[in-house]
Amino acid sequence: MSRSPAADPATQSRPDEALNTATRLFMDHRELLFAIVYNMLGSVADTEDVLQETWLSWSGSRSRSPHKEIGNPRAYLVRIAVNHALKRRAVISRRRETYVGPWLPEPLVTQPTDEPPPDAADPALRAESVSMAMLVVLESLSPLERAVFVLGEVFGYAHTEIAGVLDRRPAAVRQLAHRARQHVHARRPLYEAHPRVRREATERFVQAALGGDIGALMEILAPDVTVWSDGGGKRRAALRPVRGRDKAVRLLTAQAGRGGARLDITYRRVNGDDSVVFFDGTSPFAVIVMDLTPEGDRVSGVYIVFNPDKLTHVRKDDDV
Repeated sequence: MSRSPAADPATQSRPDEALNTATRLFMDHRELLFAIVYNMLGSVADTEDVLQETWLSWSGSRSRSPHKEIGNPRAYLVRIAVNHALKRRAVISRRRETYVGPWLPEPLVTQPTDEPPPDAADPALRAESVSMAMLVVLESLSPLERAVFVLGEVFGYAHTEIAGVLDRRPAAVRQLAHRARQHVHARRPLYEAHPRVRREATERFVQAALGGDIGALMEILAPDVTVWSDGGGKRRAALRPVRGRDKAVRLLTAQAGRGGARLDITYRRVNGDDSVVFFDGTSPFAVIVMDLTPEGDRVSGVYIVFNPDKLTHVRKDDDV
């Protein structure tokens, strides 16, 4: 008696093999997908949700067609992830309409600053060098402009490749890229402070702020410095960006006086830059990132994330 196809072990194993292959390919590209989506959204939590949606779309397409061969899994996965991220932007925009105070990207906290930085040649890890200040600028782009900028300027995709990801004509992608570059470069000078200079400036800033040394703060802050503090209505923070050195000093010394002495300080890389993370016991209290002037001797921007919802992934004892 012949066996039915459904009872054939070889037939039954094919869906399992397809799923295993799909899982392996997804995990091989997960870091890259995370980096692209995070830079499009500025939120770790939303990025994880998008990656989950990407996995469901990817594994579903593979299981429905177990024998279907995808010639370029990397390009296919990037296309799925980017399009899910574009849909998520609409959700984030609605959420922002009711957000209390300035909105800052969710900080991506990585290894301590005394460890060597990740290999800058790896595009997935290189994305960590997209600074907090740059992410703030990217928030002012349209979703499509931001997707084109991230894929082109950060990950080096050609316009023709981006056109395939976004299902747009290359000419339209070139126009989006031109507008995005003009906007970003007008608001964000193209320079990077040396890591040693940034670390020294960060330590000087923290010592002056926590020590209440107004003279030292006046010296390290640029005259036109801006301080963004994101409490999300859940922790006390300024409801608008504070501009100018005098106002910034008053704000920073007042915030330091409200319990700064009880906090533990650790220096970590945040979005690729040497920064500081404050802990209240084992709970993250705030992440502070500095933006320096082109000369590297003064602080031109201070980004303080207090909102506990944006710090849930930060652990005191994590090495990475």
